[in-house]
Amino acid sequence: MIRKFENHKPNIHTSAYIDETALVSGEVAIGEDSSVWPMTVIRGDVNFIQIGKRTNIQDASVLHVTHASNEYSIKVTDSQIGYPLIIGDDVTVGHKALLHACTIGNRVLVGMGSIIMDGVVIEDETMIAAGSLVPPKKTLQSGYLWVGSPAKKARELTKKEKSYLKYSAEHYVRLKARTENTK
Repeated sequence: MIRKFENHKPNIHTSAYIDETALVSGEVAIGEDSSVWPMTVIRGDVNFIQIGKRTNIQDASVLHVTHASNEYSIKVTDSQIGYPLIIGDDVTVGHKALLHACTIGNRVLVGMGSIIMDGVVIEDETMIAAGSLVPPKKTLQSGYLWVGSPAKKARELTKKEKSYLKYSAEHYVRLKARTENTK
């Protein structure tokens, strides 16, 4: 379901796939050849969400943002604009991931069930193991596998793993096309 929130209607590229059981609401932009799979919620109500090209958000994931601070709220951010959620190109977000008001670079894999919190920056070509928790305002350096709760740098990615990041995104572009052909 694609739903307007106040004056904001999602801006979804015509080549993107949104499963009919997913909810995309508010100030959300989804790029070319990206895909949003069953039971996913993407809610850009109190800030914006931007999803790049060829990015896949897998089943039952939840994407949300942080609102601007005011005199009655607990100060979560250092700015008055809160944190949006920005996801780059060729990103794979595994099943049941929770992405909250963070920035994710290009060619990143977020493992199934991972939780990425407010103000986190994940640099390009990074893998986050399934079930990892990345606490607020942490930066995950490019080229590494990050594991655990809280997430810690485990090791450098191999050339094969770095190639897989792009392959995974391309695979979901192909899967999106196959899914659209079955309607």
